[in-house]
Amino acid sequence: MMEGDMEKGRPYQERPRTFSTVRSKSSVPLVFRMLMKINPRALIVLLLLGVCGVFYLGASTSPIIVFVFCICTLSLFFALYLTKWVLAKDEGPPEMSEISDAIRDGAEGFFRTQYGAISKMAGILALVILFIYLFRTTTPQQEASGLGRTTSAFITVIAFLLGAICSGLAGFVGMWVSVRANVRVSSAARRSAREALQIAVRAGGFSAIVVVGMAVFGVALLYATFYVWLEVDSPGSMKVTDLPLLLVGYGFGASFVALFAQLGGGIYTKAADVGADLVGKVEQGIPEDDPRNPAVIADLVGDNVGDCAARGADLFESIAAEIISAMILGATMAERCKIEDASGFILFPLVVHSFDLVVSSVGILSIRGTRDSGLISPVEDPMAIMQKGYSITILLAVLTFGVSTRWLLYTEQAPTAWLNFALCGLVGIITAYAFVWISKYYTDYKHEPVRLLAQSSSTGHGTNIIAGVSLGMESTALPVLVISVAIISAFWLGRTSGLVDESGNPTGGLFGTAVATMGMLSTAAYVLTMDMFGPIADNAGGIVEMSQQPESVREITDILDAVGNTTKATTKGFAIGSAALASFLLFSAYMDEVAAFAQLPFKEVDIAIPEVFVGGLLGSMLIFLFSGWACSAVGRTAQEVVTEVRRQFLERPGIMNYTEKPDYGRCVAIVASASLREMIKPGALAILSPMAVGIIFRILGHATGQPLLGAKVVASMLMFATVTGILMALFLNTSGGAWDNAKKYIETGALGGKGSESHKAAITGDTVGDPFKDTAGPSIHVLIKMLATITLVMAPIFL
Repeated sequence: MMEGDMEKGRPYQERPRTFSTVRSKSSVPLVFRMLMKINPRALIVLLLLGVCGVFYLGASTSPIIVFVFCICTLSLFFALYLTKWVLAKDEGPPEMSEISDAIRDGAEGFFRTQYGAISKMAGILALVILFIYLFRTTTPQQEASGLGRTTSAFITVIAFLLGAICSGLAGFVGMWVSVRANVRVSSAARRSAREALQIAVRAGGFSAIVVVGMAVFGVALLYATFYVWLEVDSPGSMKVTDLPLLLVGYGFGASFVALFAQLGGGIYTKAADVGADLVGKVEQGIPEDDPRNPAVIADLVGDNVGDCAARGADLFESIAAEIISAMILGATMAERCKIEDASGFILFPLVVHSFDLVVSSVGILSIRGTRDSGLISPVEDPMAIMQKGYSITILLAVLTFGVSTRWLLYTEQAPTAWLNFALCGLVGIITAYAFVWISKYYTDYKHEPVRLLAQSSSTGHGTNIIAGVSLGMESTALPVLVISVAIISAFWLGRTSGLVDESGNPTGGLFGTAVATMGMLSTAAYVLTMDMFGPIADNAGGIVEMSQQPESVREITDILDAVGNTTKATTKGFAIGSAALASFLLFSAYMDEVAAFAQLPFKEVDIAIPEVFVGGLLGSMLIFLFSGWACSAVGRTAQEVVTEVRRQFLERPGIMNYTEKPDYGRCVAIVASASLREMIKPGALAILSPMAVGIIFRILGHATGQPLLGAKVVASMLMFATVTGILMALFLNTSGGAWDNAKKYIETGALGGKGSESHKAAITGDTVGDPFKDTAGPSIHVLIKMLATITLVMAPIFL
């Protein structure tokens, strides 16, 4: 691809457009390209008509929806301000721009191909859902409201496709900003560490605000559209408490795209990273992100498609699933308690996340630049600066959460219930802070666990692996204890809120847990900002190294990169904690839906029944098999990269003394094609397993006189998969992050520094941890929520 383009003896970095051949055609989505061709005045008129239509829907539904639309609109303007601010920064010298262009072209080319493949699979699945819903049974509530099979089928498919499209857009936004901010952070690092930090945070903030805003706006728009279209709460039509169940397709669509985005992006980024490290660092002894490494561009492209695009889709899916599950539980509780106006309990999650956009924006703006240049002093630690912003965000979240509960959850039937629910939210916020702190403790090299892991490297590669595995296993204990306390505390606060059903039984327990989940995610936009900061800082370090900037500039980006590793690990801890709570809520919603379809009580799952116990075993097995396939996909692709990089070093000896140029494009092509091929098998396993298990045991149940057996076995599978998935994800994320930062700690000069035997052992640990923390671990977050949403959507076929 780039061969034969070099005159022997002439240093390749002197030649113009070194990286131009990695370029591919524009990956701007077709919708945006079509909009660009429209006359600007006509486009403005169309946008105004669209905005008026949206607000008309909101006004026809509820004043609360209008409030949500207003906040989402304001947050869009704030995101545009952040974009303008970041893009106004300079891109540095031409050599930096060339490298950045190559990264951007590789990332956008892969994104286009990957999402093209995902969209085809989503289209096929939409047809399957349509077919199932056209021939399924309907609930008595749907029959009473006149909602036929055809209408129900098309509503679910529309929701599924909208969720998939929005999830894809969330991924595009995450990647779009990161490939433009990286070079600006690199350039700023030549002047000031604080300026580089501020640019990276604001670039991450743009992506976070758009992703959260889109999740909230999408659910609110879908709710308002269905409310007006189906004439909800009119005589003879659907009740408002039945409406949230129609939104589950949206969550499933978001989960579907997020799973494949995370798998494909994770395989890409880690295969390139492992291949580049094993040959470049260990065998050739060259620094990380050295321009002589043929896999370095593929590695830097991977940061964007694996960490930014995939994480954007992941967090979008988390928020959408949590909002929908909380709306379902709020509606169920309001109906049981015969609350006159149930809209407050149903729309509460949308208001909480609207306030999330406001408080996170304040947190992002609290990180300011200074005029001081040079290294960040020990007093001005980047992690401490971001933690300060997080503390401000949390404080404001506590206040706005209290306002939201008093506004929407006050009811005459139980005047003090809102206070109990406010305390549930506080439990969730404390849980979020605890998760961030625990993840930081186990993955930041300022703390003892990572330093002990680094010390184990001094006695060899084997002891480093043993120490990393044991650290990962140990790190599961504290998060599980925290999540256990949170679930029980929130459940009992909700249960004692004073809300009772017609028989006098307390009914607020599950909704209390839902409110705690909302509390945990009430700072999601700021947490996503910290997560996006990581890959942008990592890319900036790569650009600095490749453009051969002074060592002092690389030291600044190294500090930001190490902090980025920690923020990525803390976000993953936050994501798995919220996934655990959201899955618990979705599980409860699934049991309610099965009871409605079967017209039989379905309140508990008895694992003493052999078939139900087998369902649990299959659920736990699914997590291990999925993780194994994801890691082996990285391993196989990395082998191809290692073989190619070794070939280039062997056939082009001039690479090492800068007289020959590596073929970067070849490695980009290898990981792009392999990752798309490898993501299919684990993704198909996740989607088909619950459906196959449910159908097989449904047939068995009808043959043995157990009408709900299929639904019970799927419930058991879901329960065990969630529990096993939480532990597995915690283990994989933390051990991978700790191995990475142990290597970074040694690179600061500790235990012999770069090139020492300890450093080589730490690189081996980092290589093992790469597929753990960036492929299998994050994919499990999505997997356990997708299992919950797919069972909700497919529940009728299990009966």
